[in-house]
Amino acid sequence: MTEGNRLPQYKKLYETLRRHILSGVYEEGSLLPSENELCTVHNMTRPTVRHALEALVQDGFIYKKQGKGSIVQKPPQDIGILSISGTSSAIGKQYLQTQILQKPKIKAWPKPFNFDLSEAEEDFGCIYMERLRFVNEYPVFYDINHIPNINLPRFTSRTFEDKSLFEILRNGYQVEIKGGEQKLKAIKADDKIGKLLRIKKGDPVLYMERKLSTNREGFHIYSTIYFNSEKHAIFGNF
Repeated sequence: MTEGNRLPQYKKLYETLRRHILSGVYEEGSLLPSENELCTVHNMTRPTVRHALEALVQDGFIYKKQGKGSIVQKPPQDIGILSISGTSSAIGKQYLQTQILQKPKIKAWPKPFNFDLSEAEEDFGCIYMERLRFVNEYPVFYDINHIPNINLPRFTSRTFEDKSLFEILRNGYQVEIKGGEQKLKAIKADDKIGKLLRIKKGDPVLYMERKLSTNREGFHIYSTIYFNSEKHAIFGNF
């Protein structure tokens, strides 16, 4: 079975329409095909099509207008770091680049840890990785990820440069992000953060700790993020 065949039907349509919007097939202000057309062309039920369209609405790619249908809007220019579809999906891959600072490696969970772990997470250890993400070639956020080392075969051998972590989890391992909890506060950049984000030591950055729930019981994605909001705001439905 291929990775695409393992995706939920609505997600296949979501990814197809999002790709066409970002590539310019559907321009800003244009109408998407009607629900009936999408059902016929993609051989999907109306609830499945509506699920895909609602996901596009939530991530800011389209809006609905009574009597007209689904209208394409300009892809979000703020950073969809709070979107459960992932930052790459929210802002568009052509705007976002990812540099891997620490390739994924298996290790024990740090002590103490920011969140409570499930028993299985604790037993199997974590996959640790660090990324620096750029928008239009400008470093905007630095994130540190801790992912449970549970049933993720060959995960550490994958290439993550300019790739979406959420998409790899979704397409390769059927791990869907469902929501989560987060803690946010403003801090001053230290030397390391300042150099990574190209700001002065002491400049303000937004510090976030996130615990994302998934469709796997007791399996969460944990991340620590340092975000430079000087040129970009963050947005998203969570």
